[in-house]
Amino acid sequence: MGLLTFLDIIIGIIGTLVMVYQVVCIVIGAFAKTVDYPDAPFDKNYCVLISARNEAKVIGNLINCIHHQTYPEEKIDIWVVADNCDDNTAQLCRDMGCHVVERFNKEQIGKGYALTYLLDTIRESGASEKYDAYMVFDADNLLDKHYVEEMNKAFHAGFQALTSYRNSVNFSENWVSSGSALWFVREGRFLNGTRHVLGTSCHVGGTGFLFSRKIMERNKGWKFHLLTEDLEFTMDTILHGDTIGYCGKAMLYDEQPVTFAQSWRQRVRWSKGFLQVFRYYGLELIKYAIRERDFSAVDLSLMICPLTLVTIIRIVLGLIFAACGFVTWQSQLGIMRVWGLALVESLLTLMLLAAITSIFERDKIGATNRELVAYCLSFPVYMLSYVPISFVAIFSKPEWKPIAHQGASKEVVAEEMGEGDE
Repeated sequence: MGLLTFLDIIIGIIGTLVMVYQVVCIVIGAFAKTVDYPDAPFDKNYCVLISARNEAKVIGNLINCIHHQTYPEEKIDIWVVADNCDDNTAQLCRDMGCHVVERFNKEQIGKGYALTYLLDTIRESGASEKYDAYMVFDADNLLDKHYVEEMNKAFHAGFQALTSYRNSVNFSENWVSSGSALWFVREGRFLNGTRHVLGTSCHVGGTGFLFSRKIMERNKGWKFHLLTEDLEFTMDTILHGDTIGYCGKAMLYDEQPVTFAQSWRQRVRWSKGFLQVFRYYGLELIKYAIRERDFSAVDLSLMICPLTLVTIIRIVLGLIFAACGFVTWQSQLGIMRVWGLALVESLLTLMLLAAITSIFERDKIGATNRELVAYCLSFPVYMLSYVPISFVAIFSKPEWKPIAHQGASKEVVAEEMGEGDE
């Protein structure tokens, strides 16, 4: 069997498995109801961790949302690491009653390093002894007023780690923000929601997640420093035998990039991070899946598998082999025609996926019907841009750079805080 044939078989098998699994997730997710965990006592103490770099413009909104939770305020402590800030983020957070740790390190840059520094400080101070679990948010997030209460219910159900529903404050701003927002809404309804039904583990998506004191102590704080530290945390948690649960009623609102340049930079970093995670955890995850017969490990192996990268390598090798006379140009052009048709089918499938997501999650999406139609049409274009992004990620050395946030409108903030409710 030649190398090109072997790669064709690998791409075909993985692509088919991914497609079939996506169809299963959509079918189950369409009929599954959001899990309603039993009421639980307000007896847990939670520590909120926020990494902020020059976020004075938006972080106050998040802190206000936390202060206005239906869960007792005295059982929630907010710890902020003002990471390499040169604005008044630190003082603003202190004035709002937060514990603030300032960090200045120009060598180790990124959210992972900032969380390590923050948790090390909490542990060294002895404060960690009072917390049952930790919640991680980004400075631009907003929370539904029942967020902590719902996460507390799920935590009482026995999960050592949890992720929540990730919505967006600027879904309808333009086709770039909507593309990212649709992807996260789809993850909530048709991926993590389905995983919960199947009893398998979910994955953490950057923000809006919880981990127990047990996991914090096992990790000796926070030990994840790859470009996608959230995915690294997910893999490590699965390999230790813990299931990451899903709390679909805990609603978090994130702010998405609004320019293609911002989105490109962010997704190049994510793509590079996926490659890093696959390099360091891929083989161990596959071994764990075989040894433990754990479908969660199979699922997450497919998720981090660099299928786009393998396909790009296959195309390049095919052109090189044809140029060297090892294979015919006709055979490679035939393969490319097949893949071209597959690409068109994929784009139509993505459009359908966006439409299905919009229909089933309509009550949670802040956009008009006309906007949703337009964004469903533009969604395949947004996703298609991952092809060059995946190629660029191979050679790039992306650094963690903050994205400038505009903040949600006062009306949105007031709504999530529950102001005006009877």
